Amino acid sequence: MPDAALLARLAAAVDANFEKEVGFLADLVRFPSTRGNEAPLQDWMARQLAARGYGVDRYTLAEVPLAAHPKASPMVDVSAATSVQVVATHRAANPTGRSLILQGHIDVVPAGPEEMWTYPPYSATIRDGWMYGRGAHDMKSGVAAMVFAMDALKAAGLEPAADVHVQTVTEEESTGNGALSTLVRGYRAEAALIPEPTGGTITRAHTGTLWFRIKVRGVPVHVAVAQSGSNAIMSAYHLIQALQAHTATLNEAAKHHEWYAGIEAPLKFNPGIIRGGDWASSTPAWCEVDCRIGLLPGADVAEIQRGVERCVDQAAKSDNFLANNPPLVEWHGFLADGYVLEPGTEAEAVLAAAHAQVFGEQMPARITTAVNDTRFYGLYFGIPGLCYGPKGRGRMPSTSAPASTT
Repeated sequence: MPDAALLARLAAAVDANFEKEVGFLADLVRFPSTRGNEAPLQDWMARQLAARGYGVDRYTLAEVPLAAHPKASPMVDVSAATSVQVVATHRAANPTGRSLILQGHIDVVPAGPEEMWTYPPYSATIRDGWMYGRGAHDMKSGVAAMVFAMDALKAAGLEPAADVHVQTVTEEESTGNGALSTLVRGYRAEAALIPEPTGGTITRAHTGTLWFRIKVRGVPVHVAVAQSGSNAIMSAYHLIQALQAHTATLNEAAKHHEWYAGIEAPLKFNPGIIRGGDWASSTPAWCEVDCRIGLLPGADVAEIQRGVERCVDQAAKSDNFLANNPPLVEWHGFLADGYVLEPGTEAEAVLAAAHAQVFGEQMPARITTAVNDTRFYGLYFGIPGLCYGPKGRGRMPSTSAPASTT
């Protein structure tokens, strides 16, 4: 346990840098780093970290042999050549401690209709002690925290006793390929900490996520004789209803899962984007629906895919038009496993001790119904993946009631 004087010095360094950290976070939020538009922020981040004395590796996903890894996901409507990753490394001269990866994603989901925002989504407006802006919560606050945690160590005259890789990645919101690329590129450590906004709880388990697109055809006719044609949008709605019923069946089985038995309907199905038709007075000849469905830790991705395909096929056979004009299911984006951080790792014990030191209580745990990047470290590379970070006021995925990690 560090002595009281050292902890006081470190706390003073954190406090002294806090206003700079807030300003750094505001700068992050002002970059509209949606999918395919992350490079300007990543270039800025690379300069910021280089100025701090790190060795910086800036590269794109096109420079990494991701296709050779079985857990890479197909990209969605963006080029790997424009998806920039940044790894900044502190090298310990004589390592005596445990190495660490600090990783955060800088990609954000679309802001949606701007008129629904109280403040412009990329303004980083501060009111009553809270910063408002797309990505301030998920997860640029965590990115700022990990950078300034390292700054505080230096300001306090301290230095990590082993190598630390500070990483900012893309694709967390759509494939996870950014995180995977850092591992394929060779960056390793004895633990990885991802400061997603968990409100000071450790993520014990997360569900997996699959993305797919359903393509449906129809027969376009004037609406005056609609009975002689076929409406692709209504056919797609028929398939969506079938997938809702399929998800309900999956959630019944989830009631017996070791970690998710107490979570109501942990597997979520969402038709998130719909496109179709060409004319309001013609029955639509086409419709595409981009969907998301969850899967439990331990479930096989390929088997869940087959279940979706069977569901769509069976629903199509119950429709006169679709039975003879089968819809297509295309897989793109997330093909992500669920993950459980099994209790008992040394990395978690160290984090729990730090939490107790700061908050005076045991570190709570949460079970989440959404995916994060920890799966890559824990499932495929034997590195404990710790998801633990700050508190925000955004609408993050629902979790179980906090539970003790001991």
